[in-house]
Amino acid sequence: MPSASTKAAATTASADTRLSPGAPGYRRMSLALFAAGLATFALLYSTQALLPAISAEFGATASAASWTVSAATGALALCVLPLSALSERFGRRAMMTASLSVAVAVALLVPLAPNLESLIALRAVQGAALAGLPASAMAYLAEEVRPRALVAAIGLFVAGNSIGGMSGRLVTGWVSQLWGWRAGLAAVGLTSLVCTLAFRALLPKARHFTPGTLNPKALARTVRGHLADPLLMRLYVIGALFMTVFGAVYTVIGYRLVEAPFSLPQGVIGSIFLIYLVGTVSSAAAGRLVGRMGRRGALYLAVSTTAAGLLFSLSDSLALVLVGLVLITAGFFAGHAVASSSVSRTAKTGRAQASALYQSAYYLGSSAGGTLGAVAFHAGGWAGTVLIGLVAVLGVVSVTLYGSHSARVEARRLHPAAA
Repeated sequence: MPSASTKAAATTASADTRLSPGAPGYRRMSLALFAAGLATFALLYSTQALLPAISAEFGATASAASWTVSAATGALALCVLPLSALSERFGRRAMMTASLSVAVAVALLVPLAPNLESLIALRAVQGAALAGLPASAMAYLAEEVRPRALVAAIGLFVAGNSIGGMSGRLVTGWVSQLWGWRAGLAAVGLTSLVCTLAFRALLPKARHFTPGTLNPKALARTVRGHLADPLLMRLYVIGALFMTVFGAVYTVIGYRLVEAPFSLPQGVIGSIFLIYLVGTVSSAAAGRLVGRMGRRGALYLAVSTTAAGLLFSLSDSLALVLVGLVLITAGFFAGHAVASSSVSRTAKTGRAQASALYQSAYYLGSSAGGTLGAVAFHAGGWAGTVLIGLVAVLGVVSVTLYGSHSARVEARRLHPAAA
């Protein structure tokens, strides 16, 4: 006969009304958030593959055109924390719906922008709107999905993010080659509209959300506490520096490949973003790397891979440039996975705010990388962009070494006899 503890566990499991694989609503929830993730990242980086065409139409430099990407990611970085707080009051589902709806509405206006300044302004509004989705989606999953199914559910949402970022660039690249960059952006807007309608139709109503009160003072205390934690601050800096490299490389690579000696057409340049699939593999491998090498060892491997990729990309051989992009992408995604997962393990309280701060740092790094990489490219060509990346890589190494030194000092302080 089953023991009392076994019966109690079974009763608890049967009483848990949260979603799990096979339960009614789980598949709908998974598809809904996959669609939301796809739309979010397709919209966020929609202009990145089109920067050479945008520069040509408006007579703008690479650094000026890069603001169509940096304005969106920068606005997202600034708004993710306050909008995640609003979701505590008004609900995750309502916040995600509002975010996607506003972002798609703006996306339908973006192709009509008469000049670069209005295009940048619209993109900033779009980024601010999208800020309400990532943190709300993670909180919705944590509340509505059983713990054992949570990792798989989050994985599908992240897959939507990566596939959206990749497919958005592919769509804009090929449509732009045929009908111009405005048509490319319109195609992404319409695709995202379909994703938003599917999201709203499929996502089950929240059954475990309890509205909270907006308490700015408590939020400020939590944020100050996280910013005062040395390890969390190092992780935020590492995330920002990794994204600086990635943002610089993928914002500028189109300009390099459209010029001699490569002279690639816009559609082929958009297809370069298929390399993002490498990131799916390296992100999944990051957990095993940490298990074998520790967090710092995994970071050193990730940063070495990224640096090697930057050096390979200096070649005038297209094959070696592609090898470089593969290494940069693998190193970035592995480093990002290690840093972001470490934030959740490090924060003992206020994990949602700790993650939101990481996202803010991450997207600020994207904005900085895109802008600095484009300025460096304008001043010194691709070598200038690579230099920005190598400086950021050196920053990751320095922060990680400092963390190792601090850990040794703390260990000697706590256990002087062992030292």
